Amino acid sequence: MKVFGIAGYSGSGKTTLLEKLIPQITARGLRVSVIKHAHHGFDIDRPGKDSYRHREAGASEVLLSCNDRWALMHERRDEGEVSLNELLSRLAPCDLVLIEGFKQEPVPKLEVYRPENGKPPLFPARSDIVAIASDAQLATDLPILPLNDIAAIADFVMNHLEFQER
Repeated sequence: MKVFGIAGYSGSGKTTLLEKLIPQITARGLRVSVIKHAHHGFDIDRPGKDSYRHREAGASEVLLSCNDRWALMHERRDEGEVSLNELLSRLAPCDLVLIEGFKQEPVPKLEVYRPENGKPPLFPARSDIVAIASDAQLATDLPILPLNDIAAIADFVMNHLEFQER
């Protein structure tokens, strides 16, 4: 599996970009998975549901399954934050794993940069940022891809990771 990151500050458009990028890449014949880092706690379960009750009772893992999908919830309790490598090891084999967030992980990344967010760009301090998606003029030797040209961004990712269309 090859890994490619989408990085940027909250509100920069990372999720929207991924939502548009995934169909572009899957249409080229690649099987794509996504890992998203959430800075705040989350729960896909609801109080009162059987699976919630099982976790509250102390189960370390609860797997929910139906005809359309399955979801595994793993309680970390006092284990601390999980590493990207551990998360990658949990995924079924695929061609490409796109990661959202994980700014500090040393994987090739596209920075989504919007100056109107009022935050500085990440690329000057991150050698793993290999391109920038932005509509701003920036002083850099890195490729700057138009934020709304999803086909160009998909082309860049495919070429950077040396994928051939299938």
